[in-house]
Amino acid sequence: MCVIIIKQKGNVMSREIARTSSKINPHGLGIVWLDTFEVSYHKSKEYKLLLTERPFIAHFRYATVGKVGLSNTHPFTCGNNKDELLMQNGTIKGIGTDAMCDSKVLAISLGNIKRQDWKTELEQYDSRFCTINLRTRSFQIYNRNLYTYRDGVWYSKTNVLQDNLVAVYGTLKKGFSNYHAYLTNSKHLGSGVTKQKYPLVVNGLPYLLPQVGVGHNVKVDVFKVSDLTFKKLDSLEGHPRWYKREEIEINMDGKPNLTCWVYFNPIEVDEKTEFVQSFEYTKFQLQQTAGDVQDDFASESEDPNQYQYDIDWNDNEFPTNETPTCIDCFGDVEHDGFSNYYCSSCGGWFKEDEVLKYQE
Repeated sequence: MCVIIIKQKGNVMSREIARTSSKINPHGLGIVWLDTFEVSYHKSKEYKLLLTERPFIAHFRYATVGKVGLSNTHPFTCGNNKDELLMQNGTIKGIGTDAMCDSKVLAISLGNIKRQDWKTELEQYDSRFCTINLRTRSFQIYNRNLYTYRDGVWYSKTNVLQDNLVAVYGTLKKGFSNYHAYLTNSKHLGSGVTKQKYPLVVNGLPYLLPQVGVGHNVKVDVFKVSDLTFKKLDSLEGHPRWYKREEIEINMDGKPNLTCWVYFNPIEVDEKTEFVQSFEYTKFQLQQTAGDVQDDFASESEDPNQYQYDIDWNDNEFPTNETPTCIDCFGDVEHDGFSNYYCSSCGGWFKEDEVLKYQE
Protein backbone atom coordinates (compact mmCIF):
# COMPACT_ATOMS: atom_id res chain seq x y z
CA MET A 1 0.00 0.00 0.00
CA CYS A 2 2.94 2.37 -0.74
CA VAL A 3 5.22 4.17 1.68
CA ILE A 4 6.40 7.79 1.95
CA ILE A 5 9.85 8.28 3.49
CA ILE A 6 11.00 11.76 4.55
CA LYS A 7 14.65 12.22 5.52
CA GLN A 8 15.80 15.77 6.26
CA LYS A 9 19.05 15.26 8.16
CA GLY A 10 22.50 14.30 6.89
CA ASN A 11 22.38 10.74 8.20
CA VAL A 12 22.07 7.72 5.89
CA MET A 13 18.91 5.64 6.17
CA SER A 14 19.05 1.90 6.75
CA ARG A 15 19.88 -0.17 3.64
CA GLU A 16 17.59 -2.88 4.98
CA ILE A 17 14.62 -0.50 5.27
CA ALA A 18 15.24 0.84 1.77
CA ARG A 19 15.43 -2.67 0.35
CA THR A 20 12.33 -3.81 2.21
CA SER A 21 10.45 -0.73 0.96
CA SER A 22 11.32 -1.63 -2.62
CA LYS A 23 10.37 -5.28 -2.22
CA ILE A 24 6.99 -4.64 -0.62
CA ASN A 25 6.22 -1.72 -2.97
CA PRO A 26 7.67 -2.77 -6.36
CA HIS A 27 5.76 -0.48 -8.74
CA GLY A 28 7.82 2.70 -8.92
CA LEU A 29 10.02 5.07 -6.90
CA GLY A 30 9.68 8.86 -7.01
CA ILE A 31 12.14 11.15 -5.22
CA VAL A 32 12.12 14.85 -4.39
CA TRP A 33 15.68 15.85 -3.44
CA LEU A 34 15.35 18.43 -0.66
CA ASP A 35 18.77 20.02 -1.25
CA THR A 36 17.87 21.02 -4.83
CA PHE A 37 14.10 20.30 -4.99
CA GLU A 38 14.65 18.35 -8.18
CA VAL A 39 12.31 15.44 -8.93
CA SER A 40 13.42 12.08 -10.32
CA TYR A 41 11.55 8.87 -11.17
CA HIS A 42 12.95 5.36 -10.97
CA LYS A 43 12.17 1.66 -10.72
CA SER A 44 11.68 0.51 -7.12
CA LYS A 45 14.74 -1.73 -7.36
CA GLU A 46 16.89 1.42 -7.64
CA TYR A 47 16.46 1.95 -3.89
CA LYS A 48 20.24 2.35 -3.41
CA LEU A 49 19.85 5.94 -4.63
CA LEU A 50 18.41 6.65 -1.17
CA LEU A 51 21.53 5.43 0.65
CA THR A 52 22.94 8.92 0.78
CA GLU A 53 23.36 11.84 3.16
CA ARG A 54 21.29 14.00 0.80
CA PRO A 55 17.87 14.92 2.26
CA PHE A 56 14.86 13.65 0.32
CA ILE A 57 11.19 12.74 0.22
CA ALA A 58 10.70 9.36 -1.45
CA HIS A 59 7.59 7.42 -2.45
CA PHE A 60 7.60 3.69 -3.18
CA ARG A 61 4.38 2.62 -4.92
CA TYR A 62 2.29 -0.52 -4.55
CA ALA A 63 -0.40 -0.41 -7.24
CA THR A 64 -3.99 -0.73 -6.06
CA VAL A 65 -5.70 1.54 -8.60
CA GLY A 66 -4.36 2.38 -12.06
CA LYS A 67 -1.71 0.85 -14.30
CA VAL A 68 1.82 0.02 -13.21
CA GLY A 69 4.27 2.38 -14.87
CA LEU A 70 5.96 5.75 -14.95
CA SER A 71 2.72 7.68 -15.52
CA ASN A 72 1.35 6.57 -12.12
CA THR A 73 4.56 6.98 -10.13
CA HIS A 74 4.40 9.68 -7.42
CA PRO A 75 4.70 12.65 -7.04
CA PHE A 76 1.96 14.18 -9.20
CA THR A 77 1.48 17.78 -10.31
CA CYS A 78 -1.51 19.44 -8.65
CA GLY A 79 -3.60 20.53 -11.62
CA ASN A 80 -2.22 23.61 -13.32
CA ASN A 81 -0.07 24.44 -10.29
CA LYS A 82 3.13 23.18 -11.89
CA ASP A 83 5.20 23.95 -8.78
CA GLU A 84 2.92 21.97 -6.43
CA LEU A 85 3.28 18.18 -6.09
CA LEU A 86 1.37 15.50 -4.18
CA MET A 87 2.41 12.16 -2.69
CA GLN A 88 -0.12 9.79 -1.10
CA ASN A 89 0.05 6.58 0.91
CA GLY A 90 -3.37 4.95 0.99
CA THR A 91 -6.39 4.37 -1.23
CA ILE A 92 -9.35 6.70 -1.68
CA LYS A 93 -12.38 4.65 -2.56
CA GLY A 94 -14.45 5.67 -5.53
CA ILE A 95 -11.89 7.63 -7.53
CA GLY A 96 -9.32 6.55 -10.08
CA THR A 97 -9.62 4.43 -13.21
CA ASP A 98 -8.02 1.36 -14.72
CA ALA A 99 -5.48 3.68 -16.32
CA MET A 100 -5.06 6.46 -13.75
CA CYS A 101 -4.46 5.91 -10.03
CA ASP A 102 -6.60 7.63 -7.39
CA SER A 103 -3.68 9.74 -6.14
CA LYS A 104 -3.19 11.30 -9.58
CA VAL A 105 -6.91 12.05 -9.88
CA LEU A 106 -6.81 13.70 -6.45
CA ALA A 107 -3.73 15.76 -7.39
CA ILE A 108 -5.48 17.07 -10.49
CA SER A 109 -8.56 18.01 -8.45
CA LEU A 110 -6.45 19.96 -5.94
CA GLY A 111 -5.67 22.37 -8.76
CA ASN A 112 -9.28 23.57 -8.55
CA ILE A 113 -9.16 24.14 -4.79
CA LYS A 114 -7.68 27.16 -3.00
CA ARG A 115 -4.31 26.36 -1.47
CA GLN A 116 -5.49 27.34 2.01
CA ASP A 117 -8.24 24.71 1.76
CA TRP A 118 -5.91 21.80 0.95
CA LYS A 119 -5.47 20.80 4.59
CA THR A 120 -9.25 20.46 5.09
CA GLU A 121 -9.59 18.56 1.81
CA LEU A 122 -6.79 16.07 2.41
CA GLU A 123 -7.32 15.40 6.11
CA GLN A 124 -10.87 14.16 5.52
CA TYR A 125 -9.25 10.95 4.24
CA ASP A 126 -7.45 8.26 6.23
CA SER A 127 -4.51 8.32 3.83
CA ARG A 128 -1.09 9.86 4.52
CA PHE A 129 -0.18 12.82 2.30
CA CYS A 130 2.77 15.07 1.59
CA THR A 131 2.69 18.12 -0.67
CA ILE A 132 5.84 19.76 -2.05
CA ASN A 133 6.21 23.32 -3.36
CA LEU A 134 9.13 23.51 -5.77
CA ARG A 135 9.00 27.33 -5.99
CA THR A 136 9.17 28.03 -2.24
CA ARG A 137 11.27 24.90 -1.60
CA SER A 138 9.00 23.69 1.16
CA PHE A 139 6.79 20.70 1.95
CA GLN A 140 3.88 19.88 4.24
CA ILE A 141 2.84 16.59 5.88
CA TYR A 142 -0.87 15.83 6.34
CA ASN A 143 -2.31 13.37 8.88
CA ARG A 144 1.05 13.47 10.62
CA ASN A 145 -0.37 11.35 13.47
CA LEU A 146 -0.49 8.40 11.06
CA TYR A 147 3.26 8.63 10.38
CA THR A 148 6.04 7.01 12.42
CA TYR A 149 9.24 8.90 13.30
CA ARG A 150 12.29 6.67 13.67
CA ASP A 151 15.99 7.68 13.87
CA GLY A 152 15.43 11.05 12.22
CA VAL A 153 13.21 9.72 9.42
CA TRP A 154 9.44 9.90 8.90
CA TYR A 155 7.68 6.76 7.57
CA SER A 156 4.05 6.70 6.45
CA LYS A 157 3.84 2.91 7.07
CA THR A 158 5.56 0.71 9.62
CA ASN A 159 5.54 -2.49 7.55
CA VAL A 160 8.96 -1.51 6.17
CA LEU A 161 10.41 -1.33 9.70
CA GLN A 162 11.34 -4.89 10.57
CA ASP A 163 12.61 -4.65 14.15
CA ASN A 164 11.35 -7.87 15.74
CA LEU A 165 13.46 -11.05 15.80
CA VAL A 166 11.42 -14.25 15.64
CA ALA A 167 12.75 -17.83 15.63
CA VAL A 168 10.38 -20.40 14.12
CA TYR A 169 10.59 -24.18 14.22
CA GLY A 170 7.43 -25.46 12.48
CA THR A 171 5.27 -24.58 9.49
CA LEU A 172 6.65 -21.01 9.48
CA LYS A 173 10.16 -22.22 8.54
CA LYS A 174 11.39 -21.00 5.18
CA GLY A 175 9.75 -22.94 2.34
CA PHE A 176 7.07 -24.48 4.56
CA SER A 177 3.33 -23.83 4.22
CA ASN A 178 2.82 -20.89 6.59
CA TYR A 179 6.05 -19.22 5.47
CA HIS A 180 4.37 -18.38 2.16
CA ALA A 181 1.34 -16.91 3.94
CA TYR A 182 3.15 -14.87 6.61
CA LEU A 183 6.89 -14.39 6.12
CA THR A 184 7.74 -13.92 2.45
CA ASN A 185 8.06 -10.15 2.98
CA SER A 186 10.26 -10.58 6.07
CA LYS A 187 14.03 -10.86 6.08
CA HIS A 188 15.37 -14.37 6.62
CA LEU A 189 18.55 -14.06 8.72
CA GLY A 190 19.42 -17.74 8.47
CA SER A 191 19.16 -20.97 10.42
CA GLY A 192 20.34 -21.74 13.93
CA VAL A 193 19.62 -23.77 17.05
CA THR A 194 18.35 -22.88 20.49
CA LYS A 195 21.26 -22.16 22.83
CA GLN A 196 19.64 -24.37 25.48
CA LYS A 197 17.84 -27.65 25.02
CA TYR A 198 14.04 -27.72 24.75
CA PRO A 199 11.56 -30.56 24.12
CA LEU A 200 10.13 -30.38 20.58
CA VAL A 201 7.12 -32.64 20.10
CA VAL A 202 5.54 -33.44 16.73
CA ASN A 203 1.94 -34.59 17.01
CA GLY A 204 0.50 -33.66 13.63
CA LEU A 205 1.90 -30.17 14.24
CA PRO A 206 5.07 -29.30 16.16
CA TYR A 207 4.97 -28.04 19.74
CA LEU A 208 7.92 -26.55 21.62
CA LEU A 209 7.61 -26.93 25.37
CA PRO A 210 9.08 -24.31 27.77
CA GLN A 211 11.19 -26.83 29.70
CA VAL A 212 14.82 -25.75 29.70
CA GLY A 213 17.44 -28.53 29.59
CA VAL A 214 15.14 -31.23 28.22
CA GLY A 215 15.26 -32.61 24.68
CA HIS A 216 17.54 -31.08 22.03
CA ASN A 217 19.05 -27.84 20.78
CA VAL A 218 16.15 -27.30 18.42
CA LYS A 219 16.74 -26.21 14.81
CA VAL A 220 15.05 -22.91 13.91
CA ASP A 221 14.85 -20.29 11.17
CA VAL A 222 15.28 -16.67 12.26
CA PHE A 223 13.41 -13.74 10.67
CA LYS A 224 13.24 -10.00 11.17
CA VAL A 225 9.58 -9.00 11.01
CA SER A 226 7.58 -5.77 11.10
CA ASP A 227 5.15 -4.90 13.90
CA LEU A 228 2.24 -5.79 11.58
CA THR A 229 3.69 -9.22 10.74
CA PHE A 230 4.47 -9.77 14.43
CA LYS A 231 0.81 -9.08 15.24
CA LYS A 232 -0.29 -11.52 12.54
CA LEU A 233 2.03 -14.22 13.95
CA ASP A 234 0.54 -13.66 17.42
CA SER A 235 -2.90 -14.17 15.94
CA LEU A 236 -1.82 -17.30 14.06
CA GLU A 237 -0.30 -18.86 17.18
CA GLY A 238 -3.13 -17.74 19.48
CA HIS A 239 -0.75 -15.80 21.76
CA PRO A 240 -1.17 -15.69 24.71
CA ARG A 241 -4.17 -18.03 25.00
CA TRP A 242 -2.74 -21.04 23.12
CA TYR A 243 0.92 -20.54 22.37
CA LYS A 244 2.90 -18.12 24.53
CA ARG A 245 5.96 -16.39 23.17
CA GLU A 246 9.13 -15.83 25.16
CA GLU A 247 12.56 -14.45 24.29
CA ILE A 248 15.41 -16.97 24.26
CA GLU A 249 18.97 -17.14 22.91
CA ILE A 250 19.58 -18.60 19.44
CA ASN A 251 23.00 -19.85 18.29
CA MET A 252 23.53 -18.74 14.68
CA ASP A 253 26.30 -21.12 13.57
CA GLY A 254 29.45 -19.19 14.41
CA LYS A 255 27.81 -15.75 14.40
CA PRO A 256 26.90 -13.84 17.57
CA ASN A 257 23.89 -15.27 19.41
CA LEU A 258 20.56 -13.54 18.83
CA THR A 259 17.78 -12.96 21.34
CA CYS A 260 14.59 -13.99 19.54
CA TRP A 261 10.92 -14.45 20.29
CA VAL A 262 9.84 -18.11 20.21
CA TYR A 263 6.30 -19.49 20.52
CA PHE A 264 5.96 -22.15 23.25
CA ASN A 265 3.00 -24.40 23.95
CA PRO A 266 2.82 -25.72 27.55
CA ILE A 267 1.06 -28.98 26.66
CA GLU A 268 1.37 -31.94 28.99
CA VAL A 269 3.55 -34.87 27.94
CA ASP A 270 4.42 -38.16 29.59
CA GLU A 271 7.71 -40.01 29.92
CA LYS A 272 7.05 -41.93 26.69
CA THR A 273 6.79 -38.79 24.58
CA GLU A 274 9.42 -38.61 21.84
CA PHE A 275 11.38 -35.39 21.44
CA VAL A 276 12.93 -34.41 18.11
CA GLN A 277 15.52 -31.84 17.15
CA SER A 278 13.86 -30.58 13.98
CA PHE A 279 10.41 -30.52 12.43
CA GLU A 280 10.63 -31.62 8.78
CA TYR A 281 8.02 -32.24 6.13
CA THR A 282 8.15 -35.37 4.07
CA LYS A 283 9.38 -34.97 0.49
CA PHE A 284 5.81 -35.16 -0.76
CA GLN A 285 4.61 -32.48 1.68
CA LEU A 286 7.42 -30.15 0.67
CA GLN A 287 6.49 -30.55 -2.99
CA GLN A 288 2.88 -29.78 -2.16
CA THR A 289 3.54 -26.68 -0.04
CA ALA A 290 6.89 -25.13 -0.79
CA GLY A 291 7.03 -24.91 -4.56
CA ASP A 292 9.87 -22.93 -6.04
CA VAL A 293 11.26 -20.73 -3.30
CA GLN A 294 13.95 -18.13 -3.78
CA ASP A 295 15.54 -15.77 -1.28
CA ASP A 296 13.85 -12.43 -2.02
CA PHE A 297 16.53 -10.70 0.01
CA ALA A 298 19.39 -11.74 -2.27
CA SER A 299 22.96 -10.82 -1.42
CA GLU A 300 24.44 -7.66 -2.86
CA SER A 301 26.56 -9.76 -5.25
CA GLU A 302 23.55 -11.32 -6.93
CA ASP A 303 21.97 -9.96 -10.09
CA PRO A 304 19.18 -7.55 -9.03
CA ASN A 305 17.27 -8.44 -12.19
CA GLN A 306 16.61 -11.86 -10.64
CA TYR A 307 14.25 -10.35 -8.05
CA GLN A 308 10.67 -11.51 -8.38
CA TYR A 309 9.39 -7.95 -8.27
CA ASP A 310 11.21 -6.71 -11.39
CA ILE A 311 8.66 -5.22 -13.82
CA ASP A 312 8.49 -3.77 -17.32
CA TRP A 313 8.71 0.01 -16.99
CA ASN A 314 6.13 0.53 -19.74
CA ASP A 315 2.55 1.23 -18.60
CA ASN A 316 1.14 -2.28 -18.18
CA GLU A 317 -2.04 -3.55 -16.59
CA PHE A 318 -1.46 -4.48 -12.97
CA PRO A 319 -1.57 -8.31 -12.81
CA THR A 320 -3.95 -9.86 -10.31
CA ASN A 321 -5.00 -13.24 -9.01
CA GLU A 322 -7.62 -14.36 -6.55
CA THR A 323 -5.82 -13.60 -3.27
CA PRO A 324 -7.85 -10.93 -1.40
CA THR A 325 -5.88 -8.44 0.70
CA CYS A 326 -6.75 -5.47 2.90
CA ILE A 327 -6.37 -2.19 1.00
CA ASP A 328 -5.48 -0.30 4.20
CA CYS A 329 -2.86 -2.38 6.01
CA PHE A 330 -1.95 -5.01 3.34
CA GLY A 331 -3.05 -7.78 5.72
CA ASP A 332 -5.03 -10.93 5.00
CA VAL A 333 -8.82 -10.62 4.91
CA GLU A 334 -11.53 -13.18 5.68
CA HIS A 335 -14.81 -13.60 3.79
CA ASP A 336 -17.93 -13.43 5.98
CA GLY A 337 -19.92 -15.84 3.79
CA PHE A 338 -21.98 -13.08 2.18
CA SER A 339 -20.37 -10.22 0.27
CA ASN A 340 -18.00 -8.65 2.79
CA TYR A 341 -14.40 -9.12 3.91
CA TYR A 342 -12.95 -8.48 7.38
CA CYS A 343 -9.32 -7.64 8.17
CA SER A 344 -8.28 -8.89 11.62
CA SER A 345 -5.09 -6.79 11.51
CA CYS A 346 -6.69 -3.33 11.30
CA GLY A 347 -10.37 -4.16 11.94
CA GLY A 348 -11.60 -2.90 8.56
CA TRP A 349 -14.63 -4.18 6.64
CA PHE A 350 -14.69 -4.16 2.83
CA LYS A 351 -17.02 -5.10 0.01
CA GLU A 352 -16.13 -7.60 -2.72
CA ASP A 353 -15.05 -4.91 -5.19
CA GLU A 354 -12.97 -3.06 -2.58
CA VAL A 355 -10.49 -5.71 -1.48
CA LEU A 356 -7.15 -5.75 -3.22
CA LYS A 357 -6.43 -8.73 -5.47
CA TYR A 358 -2.66 -9.03 -5.72
CA GLN A 359 -0.11 -11.26 -7.41
CA GLU A 360 2.11 -13.23 -5.07
